[in-house]
Amino acid sequence: QVQLVESGGGLVQAGDSLRLSCAASGRTFSSYNMGWFRQAPGKEREFVAAFNRNGGSTYCADSVKGRFTISRDNAKNTVYLQMNSLKPEDTAVYYCAAGVARRWPPTQIYEYASWGQGTQVTVSS
Repeated sequence: QVQLVESGGGLVQAGDSLRLSCAASGRTFSSYNMGWFRQAPGKEREFVAAFNRNGGSTYCADSVKGRFTISRDNAKNTVYLQMNSLKPEDTAVYYCAAGVARRWPPTQIYEYASWGQGTQVTVSS
Protein backbone atom coordinates (compact mmCIF):
# COMPACT_ATOMS: atom_id res chain seq x y z
CA GLN A 1 0.00 0.00 0.00
CA VAL A 2 0.98 3.61 -0.42
CA GLN A 3 1.26 6.10 2.43
CA LEU A 4 -0.54 9.42 1.93
CA VAL A 5 -0.14 12.78 3.67
CA GLU A 6 -2.43 15.71 2.91
CA SER A 7 -1.65 19.39 3.43
CA GLY A 8 -2.97 22.80 2.46
CA GLY A 9 -6.20 23.03 4.37
CA GLY A 10 -7.23 26.11 6.32
CA LEU A 11 -9.82 28.75 7.06
CA VAL A 12 -10.91 30.92 4.15
CA GLN A 13 -13.81 33.14 3.19
CA ALA A 14 -16.48 32.32 0.64
CA GLY A 15 -15.18 32.95 -2.86
CA ASP A 16 -11.55 32.29 -1.94
CA SER A 17 -9.30 29.56 -3.31
CA LEU A 18 -7.20 26.82 -1.73
CA ARG A 19 -4.94 24.15 -3.11
CA LEU A 20 -4.67 20.86 -1.29
CA SER A 21 -1.68 18.60 -1.78
CA CYS A 22 -1.31 14.90 -1.11
CA ALA A 23 2.18 13.44 -1.01
CA ALA A 24 2.52 9.71 -1.54
CA SER A 25 5.30 7.37 -0.57
CA GLY A 26 6.45 4.46 -2.67
CA ARG A 27 7.76 3.94 -6.16
CA THR A 28 4.50 2.89 -7.79
CA PHE A 29 2.48 6.10 -7.43
CA SER A 30 1.70 6.22 -11.13
CA SER A 31 -0.04 2.85 -10.94
CA TYR A 32 -2.77 4.17 -8.62
CA ASN A 33 -6.00 5.96 -9.25
CA MET A 34 -5.94 8.98 -6.97
CA GLY A 35 -9.05 10.42 -5.42
CA TRP A 36 -10.23 13.16 -3.10
CA PHE A 37 -13.14 12.69 -0.71
CA ARG A 38 -14.59 14.94 1.96
CA GLN A 39 -16.59 14.51 5.12
CA ALA A 40 -18.60 17.27 6.75
CA PRO A 41 -19.71 17.02 10.41
CA GLY A 42 -22.61 14.63 10.77
CA LYS A 43 -22.46 13.56 7.15
CA GLU A 44 -21.08 10.58 5.27
CA ARG A 45 -17.80 10.75 3.43
CA GLU A 46 -18.43 11.74 -0.17
CA PHE A 47 -16.49 11.58 -3.40
CA VAL A 48 -15.03 14.82 -4.76
CA ALA A 49 -12.64 14.07 -7.62
CA ALA A 50 -10.47 11.37 -9.18
CA PHE A 51 -7.50 11.12 -11.52
CA ASN A 52 -6.94 7.80 -13.22
CA ARG A 53 -3.75 5.80 -13.00
CA ASN A 54 -3.10 6.04 -16.70
CA GLY A 55 -2.87 9.78 -16.26
CA GLY A 56 -5.34 10.61 -18.97
CA SER A 57 -8.67 11.15 -17.28
CA THR A 58 -10.16 13.15 -14.46
CA TYR A 59 -13.64 13.19 -12.98
CA CYS A 60 -15.32 15.54 -10.53
CA ALA A 61 -18.54 15.32 -8.58
CA ASP A 62 -21.33 17.53 -9.86
CA SER A 63 -21.22 19.57 -6.66
CA VAL A 64 -17.69 20.80 -7.42
CA LYS A 65 -17.56 20.61 -11.20
CA GLY A 66 -16.32 23.87 -12.67
CA ARG A 67 -14.84 24.99 -9.34
CA PHE A 68 -12.43 22.21 -8.33
CA THR A 69 -9.64 20.70 -10.41
CA ILE A 70 -7.65 17.57 -9.65
CA SER A 71 -4.15 17.16 -10.99
CA ARG A 72 -1.18 14.92 -10.36
CA ASP A 73 2.58 15.09 -10.73
CA ASN A 74 3.94 11.57 -10.94
CA ALA A 75 7.53 12.82 -10.76
CA LYS A 76 6.75 14.30 -7.34
CA ASN A 77 4.39 11.52 -6.22
CA THR A 78 1.82 14.21 -5.49
CA VAL A 79 -1.82 14.81 -6.30
CA TYR A 80 -3.46 18.20 -5.95
CA LEU A 81 -6.95 19.57 -5.54
CA GLN A 82 -7.33 23.17 -6.66
CA MET A 83 -10.47 24.60 -5.11
CA ASN A 84 -11.83 27.88 -6.43
CA SER A 85 -14.97 29.86 -5.63
CA LEU A 86 -15.26 28.10 -2.29
CA LYS A 87 -18.63 27.99 -0.57
CA PRO A 88 -19.53 27.43 3.09
CA GLU A 89 -20.97 24.05 2.10
CA ASP A 90 -17.47 22.98 1.01
CA THR A 91 -16.48 22.97 4.68
CA ALA A 92 -15.25 19.47 5.52
CA VAL A 93 -12.26 17.31 6.25
CA TYR A 94 -10.72 16.45 2.90
CA TYR A 95 -9.10 13.05 2.41
CA CYS A 96 -6.74 11.82 -0.26
CA ALA A 97 -7.04 8.20 -1.34
CA ALA A 98 -5.28 5.72 -3.62
CA GLY A 99 -6.72 2.67 -5.32
CA VAL A 100 -6.45 0.32 -8.26
CA ALA A 101 -10.08 -0.13 -9.25
CA ARG A 102 -10.66 -0.95 -12.89
CA ARG A 103 -14.03 0.82 -12.96
CA TRP A 104 -14.01 4.42 -14.08
CA PRO A 105 -14.70 6.70 -12.44
CA PRO A 106 -13.98 5.15 -9.04
CA THR A 107 -16.34 7.16 -6.84
CA GLN A 108 -16.93 4.66 -4.03
CA ILE A 109 -15.00 4.46 -0.78
CA TYR A 110 -14.38 0.73 -1.16
CA GLU A 111 -12.51 1.36 -4.42
CA TYR A 112 -9.63 2.93 -2.49
CA ALA A 113 -7.31 0.93 -0.25
CA SER A 114 -5.07 3.70 1.11
CA TRP A 115 -6.16 6.89 2.84
CA GLY A 116 -4.50 9.96 4.26
CA GLN A 117 -5.25 11.41 7.68
CA GLY A 118 -7.30 14.30 6.27
CA THR A 119 -6.96 18.07 6.24
CA GLN A 120 -9.60 20.51 7.47
CA VAL A 121 -11.08 23.07 5.10
CA THR A 122 -13.37 25.68 6.63
CA VAL A 123 -15.15 28.26 4.49
CA SER A 124 -16.79 31.16 6.29
CA SER A 125 -19.66 33.12 4.80
